[in-house]
Amino acid sequence: MISDTYDVIVVGAGHAGCEAAAAAANLGSKTLLVTMNMQTIGQMSCNPAMGGIAKGQIVREIDAMGGYSGIIADKSAIQFKMLNLSKGPAMWSPRTQNDRMLFAEEWRMALENTPNLDFFQDMVKQLIVENNKVTGVVTSLGIEIKSKSVVLTNGTFLNGLIHVGDKQLGGGRMGEPRAFGITEQLVSLGFEAGRMKTGTPPRVDGRSLDYSKMEEQKGDKNPQKFSYTDTPKLTKQLSCHIVYTNETVHDILREGFDRSPMFNGTIQSLGPRYCPSIEDKINRFAERTRHQLFVEPEGWRTVEIYVNGFSSSLPEDVQIKAMKHIPGFENVKVFRPGYAIEYDYFPPTQLKHTLETKLIDNLYFAGQINGTTGYEEAAGQGLMAGINAHNKVHDKEDFILNRDEAYIGVLIDDLITKGTEEPYRMFTSRAEYRLLLRQDNADIRLTKKAYHLGLAKEDRLRKVETKVSKSQELESFLRETSLKPGIINPILETIDSNPVDQAYRASQFLTRPNITLEKLDAIDVIKEFTSQYDDEVREQAEINIKYKGYIEKEKENVAKLNRLENIKIPEDFDYKSISSLSLEAKQKMSNVRPKTIAQAGRISGVSPADINVLLVYLGR
Repeated sequence: MISDTYDVIVVGAGHAGCEAAAAAANLGSKTLLVTMNMQTIGQMSCNPAMGGIAKGQIVREIDAMGGYSGIIADKSAIQFKMLNLSKGPAMWSPRTQNDRMLFAEEWRMALENTPNLDFFQDMVKQLIVENNKVTGVVTSLGIEIKSKSVVLTNGTFLNGLIHVGDKQLGGGRMGEPRAFGITEQLVSLGFEAGRMKTGTPPRVDGRSLDYSKMEEQKGDKNPQKFSYTDTPKLTKQLSCHIVYTNETVHDILREGFDRSPMFNGTIQSLGPRYCPSIEDKINRFAERTRHQLFVEPEGWRTVEIYVNGFSSSLPEDVQIKAMKHIPGFENVKVFRPGYAIEYDYFPPTQLKHTLETKLIDNLYFAGQINGTTGYEEAAGQGLMAGINAHNKVHDKEDFILNRDEAYIGVLIDDLITKGTEEPYRMFTSRAEYRLLLRQDNADIRLTKKAYHLGLAKEDRLRKVETKVSKSQELESFLRETSLKPGIINPILETIDSNPVDQAYRASQFLTRPNITLEKLDAIDVIKEFTSQYDDEVREQAEINIKYKGYIEKEKENVAKLNRLENIKIPEDFDYKSISSLSLEAKQKMSNVRPKTIAQAGRISGVSPADINVLLVYLGR
């Protein structure tokens, strides 16, 4: 059958697998993507949306690194919103609502047009491991496929078990079989495995809903996009809607608690803390009389609706009965009830920063197998695993993003340093340098790195360099141009800002809370100069001026931390022999094997006193 030896085999074609395969292939590795079903490549298993708080920053980073997620999201978008615009720019987060079928179609087309990438439909049931090094895979058909490296991106399919009330079905997604064999083999090789849970809401017939009883949520008037490439901008958008549950809905749901696998002990694994099921919400927040639901269309040409916020593992009859008491859902027709799914994962402290496993050489894990939740978190890991698998088999250096360079760097460092016992989701609060890691500057932060790797072409690098130089030109103009009281005071009056009695630089006025570059455009001398710049350049210049002090302070903090990042810890360092270390620190550091003092300090349970002891022993 397949006799060739591949450089990289990627197992699973979800968001992590697709990005891993694309990255490895685009870098020049002979790559094979193995999936159980060629028809579900790039499938949006849960909500039909990309981005959101912190997740949107990850999509922009993937795009800046030459990944495909941003491009696919733009091509399949039905709505765009920039979230958190009322807050500072560190919190601004792009989000698209997407056409589920078109998203998967665009992913498949993109991958089929990627050189060096082959496909095979089968289930991988075993890895070929020789002398603690992976050398290929074995499929359910008994086919052995040789490879120099393997990336596992199995999602929720490893021994997946679906729950709908007291009914249980083996599967990785509703209607799709689970995968087996890999967990058992990895455990026999010495890996620690665990179980996690996630869930998904019912899908309903949009024709049966009364939208007049709901709040319409339109997209942005001037929609942006994810990708820094020339993807199409939205010219028309579909609306989402908001509706609320009520006490009647809650009472009906409570009636089914004794049949809920979450409450009767059938499910013992932990689900995502920040995306709980509806029964979990009304149980944990019993004082609340209502919960918000988002009614989201699944695409341009379908009537299917995703009821975001109503994730449930309750019996289907309870779900349907309760939904009929939601305003606008009185005559609802259900296409598919919500369900919970349990699946195997491997605590990510068993990985290196490259996402290579510590136990088996050339074996990489990415996505939900590492205990994360979310398309964006999975895609970011897939990109990094694909890059590092390629680099390893071609004797190139490891590629690692630091915490001050990307949310992807924060994500991976959190996983391998702290581990996770519940599905990990990215938030802006997890990044200590979030003002540096904004969605607007991902290209400035990462495109040069992607260019040196070989994932970004020269035209992309030149485009970024032009953006930087033009924003610096605009900044210089605003810092040098004085505005007299007679010109600026009328504008200040319109926003209740204190008038001035002498001339100040335009940049000084921009540091005021309610003053924007758009407001300064009311002044002819300003507008005449700024009109030659596009929105991206204007936004960059305005942020750099308005938040200059904060940005510089954050850079100083990065420099201090990097001094600790540069103090390396030998791989064979014997923590247990140091009597001055706390017992917990000895155990945690022996398990994680941190590479640097800074990483050691981020391990849960390691105190500043433990770090001082380490510095003494390292002669620092």
